[in-house]
Order: sequence, then C-alpha cells, then structure tokens
Amino acid sequence: MDGVTSLRPELEDAARPAPALPPDAPLAMPVQSLRAAPKAEPLPRRASLFVRRLLVIGGAVVLTGFAAHEMYLVLEVGGLTLLESLVLGLFVVLFAWIGFSFTNALSGALTMLARPEDGLGIDVSAPLPSLSVRTAILMPTYNEDPSRIFAGLQATYESLQATGAQDAFDFFILSDTTDADVWVAEEAAFLALRQRTGGDGRIFYRRRPRNTDRKAGNVADWVTRFGAAYDHMLVLDADSVMTGDCIVRLAGALEASPRTGLVQTLPVIVGGRTLFARLQQFAGRLYGPLIAYGLAGWHGPDSNYWGHNAIIRTRAFADCAGLPHLSGRKPFGGHILSHDFVEAALIRRGGWGVNMVPWLEGSYEEGPPSLTDLAVRDRRWCQGNLQHAAVLPTRGLNPLSRLHMLVGIGSYATAPLWLVMLLAGLFTALQARFVPPDYFPSEFSLFPNWPAQDPIRAAWVFVGTMAVLLLPKLIAYALMLFRAPLRRGFGGGLRAFFSLLVETLIAGLLAPVTMLAQSAAVASILAGRDGGWQPQRRDDGSVGARQTLVHFLPHTLFGLVLAGAAIAISLPLFFWMSPVVLGLVLAVPLVLWTGAIRPLLAGVLKTPEEITPPPVLTRAKALARELGTAGPPGEAASRLAGDPVLLAAHRAMLPDFGERPPGDYTPERLVARAKLHDAPDLAAALGRLTPREKAAALGDTQALDRLLALAARPAGGG
Repeated sequence: MDGVTSLRPELEDAARPAPALPPDAPLAMPVQSLRAAPKAEPLPRRASLFVRRLLVIGGAVVLTGFAAHEMYLVLEVGGLTLLESLVLGLFVVLFAWIGFSFTNALSGALTMLARPEDGLGIDVSAPLPSLSVRTAILMPTYNEDPSRIFAGLQATYESLQATGAQDAFDFFILSDTTDADVWVAEEAAFLALRQRTGGDGRIFYRRRPRNTDRKAGNVADWVTRFGAAYDHMLVLDADSVMTGDCIVRLAGALEASPRTGLVQTLPVIVGGRTLFARLQQFAGRLYGPLIAYGLAGWHGPDSNYWGHNAIIRTRAFADCAGLPHLSGRKPFGGHILSHDFVEAALIRRGGWGVNMVPWLEGSYEEGPPSLTDLAVRDRRWCQGNLQHAAVLPTRGLNPLSRLHMLVGIGSYATAPLWLVMLLAGLFTALQARFVPPDYFPSEFSLFPNWPAQDPIRAAWVFVGTMAVLLLPKLIAYALMLFRAPLRRGFGGGLRAFFSLLVETLIAGLLAPVTMLAQSAAVASILAGRDGGWQPQRRDDGSVGARQTLVHFLPHTLFGLVLAGAAIAISLPLFFWMSPVVLGLVLAVPLVLWTGAIRPLLAGVLKTPEEITPPPVLTRAKALARELGTAGPPGEAASRLAGDPVLLAAHRAMLPDFGERPPGDYTPERLVARAKLHDAPDLAAALGRLTPREKAAALGDTQALDRLLALAARPAGGG
C-alpha cells in the first residue's frame, strides 16, 4: 500500500484537536411496551381546563350537528338516494374537521386576550432565571448543507453566550449523514466552528455509521451514551435557530417544574425566498399563533411534541420514550416514523406533563421552498401519521394523546375523503340531470321518486361552510390589528389585509393540487409502498419544467376531466366547481411560479421577522452567506489527503479509530476493501464504489489508507 506511510504521520505531527465527544455517561432507555401501562401518579387538574375542552370539543360537536341537519335538508328533497347519503356522510366528517379547527381558533382568541395559563410560570418580562442544572442542545442532521446548519448553530451558540448562561449548556451535532463528501465537510465545519467560537469542550460532533431508526434512533443513541450527564436536552432540527433568551427561559421553566417532562415552543417560519415559502411563512406567522394558543389553552399539560425546538427532561425521555418496532412490514410495520407524537404520548403516560408555550418568542425554523418539496415531505409525514393507527390501542395513553394521533391521521385521511365527496357530488348532479324519475317504485307512493336538492339552502350551507373555514384567518387578522408592534411588523393593517387576500387566493388554488397529492400518498401507503427518507431542500424551490410537468400532469388531466363533466351536466355546476377545476388545470404553472425566487410587490407577504429581523437571524444569515462562499463540499478522499489536521480529526472521530471490531462483517466495508485493492488511481477507485461503500471506506482504516495512497498518486499511476 504505497503512499500510506507518507500519509500516516499526521496522527503524530498534526496539532491534535480537542476530543470531539465528552466522556460517555450511559443512561438506560428501555423499550416501552404498548400492551402494558406503567403506574404513574396523576397530574393535578385545573377546573378551567375542563371548561376550555368543553368549549372546543362540545362546540365542534354542536356546530357539526347543525351543519349536518342543514345538509340533510338540502339533500332529502324527494328522499335520499344512495349517492346523496354518501355525500351527506362525507360532508359531516369533513365539516367536523373544519368545525374543530374553528372552535380551536375561538379558544386561541380567548387565550390570547386573557393571561396565558401554562402552569410553568414563564414570565417573558422578568429577568432570566439562574440555572443549576445542565442542558444538552442536540442538532440531528442528515445529508444537509453544512454551511447552513453550522451557521444557524453558531448564531444560536453566540446568542446563548450573550446571556452569560453558556456554562449550563453543551452543543451536540448528531450526524446521520450517508453522503461521504457531506460527512467530511461536516467534520471540517465542526473544527472551524470550534475555532471561531472557542467552543472546545462545549461543542461536540458524532456521526453514526448506521442511521438505525432515523432521527428517533439518532436521539436515542445520544441518550443511551451521554444522557446521564445532562438533566435536560433541547432538540433542534437542521434548520432551527433559537435565541439564548428563549433557551434559558425554557431550561429555567423545566428546572422549576419537577412534574413537567417536555415543553414545546412555537417555531416561527423564517427565511422564505420563493413565493411558496413566503406564503407558508406569512400564513404561519399570522394564523399560527392563534392555532397554537388555542391548542395550549385547552391541552394544558396534555400537549404534543413536534419533534424539534422543544426542551425535554432527559430522564423522563429515557424512562418513558423508548420506541418499540411495530409488527409487520413497512410502511405500517418497523420503526415508528412520526416518533414525536408517540414520544409525547409515552412521556405523558409516564406521569409527566407535556406543555406548549406559544407566547415564548425566539424559536425559528424554515419551510419547504416549493409545493414539490412539500409533497416529498408530506409523503413521509403521511406514512408516519397513518402508522399511528397501530399505536392508538396502546394501554394507558391519555385521551388527548390519542386525539393528537387521530388528528394527525385525519390531516391526511381528509384529502381522499374530500376527493371522494367531490366525485360523489358530481355523480349526484349527473344522476339528477340524466337519470329519469322512477314512476313505479317498489313501494307504494303517490308521487314518482327522483333525486333532487334544495338549491337555495345549498347556497347557504356553502356560505356557512366557507365562513367556518375562513373566519379563523379574519380573527387572527383582527387580533393583530389591536397589537401595535405586531401590526407594524406586518407592514400595517392595510398591507397585512392585502397579503391575507393574496395568501388566501393562492392557497385556495393550490388546495386541490395538495388534495390529489395527499390522496395519492395515502393510496401509495395503503398499497404497501415505503416512502424512504430523503434530505430536504432548504432554499431555492425551482424545479425543471419537464420534471414538474411529469409530476403534476395527472393533476391537470384530472382537472380537465372534472371540467368536461361539469359542463356536460350544466354551466352553473361548472361555475360552482371552478375553484377546484382552475387549481388543478393550472397545477404545472402554479408549481413553477410559486417555487421560484421572484420579486414581490412592496410589503406583500411581509412578516415581522423580515421587517425587523431579530439579531440571531441576522447573524445566522450573514454566517450562511459567508460560509457558503466555499461552494458545495469537495470530494472527501482528496480533501482528507490534502489537509493533515482534518485527516487527524477524522481518524480520531471514527468508532474504534476505524479498526474493524471482531465479528463486524458489514458488507459495504468488506466490499469497499475488495474494490479498492487493485484500483490503479483515485478516479478509478471512486468509480467502482457505490455511495454507501465510499462512506464505509472512509470509516475503515484499511480502506481509508488505500484511498489516501491512491490520492497521492498521479492519475493513471501504477
């Protein structure tokens, strides 16, 4: 293996970096049984919580009952046919869904107007609490752009440092990256981050050779290896940024609330550049707090977990949230994909409170840049939420924990239900138009039996349904008007209202496209197809016209079929269905238009974080721009061969220093060794290796030495 001896001395000669990880502090995390409930002391209850739940759930039931009665009167003229009965049943289910959202919005308005009762005593106007316990801040990452994630992490670190409480916190980058070039770029970015911040001994990096159980397994691996050294863990996402003020208040609240196991913030979507991302950003900023305040108001200590930007009591998580594998094959069996809902339910089952604090500002994330990216993410989320059907029967769950899972299932199941209702309504109109009345029914009747509806009452039902659907937006807008700083943050009341109209119009056009995409995802999952795990794009959402045409052509064709059927029945029906038809027919140009970075009218879709950016976001953006000038990650083997310090750190960070433990017969490792044995040069070697084999080679001392030797040879050398 010529060339190796000249490359190995970097282990002795290069300046050794500080250890990438602290000493192990193992903490047991037993796998939980879904069939046996542990004994847990009940949490104290407030009477006001029962009243709020009665308002939200009972109000939704009353509202749905009234709407169901009115829809029945619309359809029962001349008696209900089978199709009309189907339409009525689907209408009741779908109206219950939006009715529940409406009453939650009312709860949110009441909570925002009253003093929030979170049971944690968080007072954002009070001085920062002093901390006596340690918190680990975890950032899991999977094949992400290192410059972006390390920029956000550095901005968060510096903001926390400015509070003076940094001694209570350590940072961990937990990599599940499988791309070898990104992996080495992460290591280089980690070393550079430590150098820029002086974070030796406070910022750590660990990459798992095998990403078992995805993000849930990544966090669980940290808990079982280091969890005993930390009282709390604050879980971020790769696009998360948080202020030091927010982090310290979260840690203080958890320290002061011994019965609380998890506190979830409301991450504000920021950084949108495409029209689609800005629509999501505006909607989340204006309507999101109303929804979150509503949930927090009636959930109390039975709230949910969204997987990131939340602080968790480490021991509560270890004792209660060890996830089992579900029986059966994927997509329903195997490890639990949407782990956050289940982890929250198990922590609550263990007797710990799970709270949400939407009034605590300083928590940020990014959104998908295009509808195409949203569909990719939604496919994974859809599979995870439908998988919760197997978790629902778990013994000992709090009723609201089951409700969280049902709502998650419903968020995707409503799409195919809406589609079926649309088709059933179309066939009902077709039946009324073309099927002749039955003058000789099997049962005696003085009048013929034919399908008919009450058009006047139908119009009022439509108006009422749209009011229930849109009123929460207007409530959120009205609440914003009465808060002067927030109103100025949206560019003033008039600009905010114009932005609301723009968002509502474009979201209405995109809604039927999303409906078909989610319906297709549900059908794919029910057919037994696993969605896999793809890294997310965070910036530009532009997709080639050809790819967009292939992906969304079925939506366009379906819209044309609907339009043709509606026109064949009657012109008024076509006008009635025109919003759905128009969105589907324009699917391709809509996706291309909204997924591109384009200038907008002054003030449209502006948010407070854009008009007056918080310092932590300004710093993260500047760092991302500065770190991103280097371009995409270079080829890993060449980079290691040319940087002795990085190579020394890389070797030191490998499990077992890259030596193969006895009994480890990982196929990729052994195959990589064999393929590299007689490779003439680096280009030929890299051409032989698959991405997984290349990553395995960089993690194996023998294969790595061979790659470095080949990198030292001229191309085509012997």
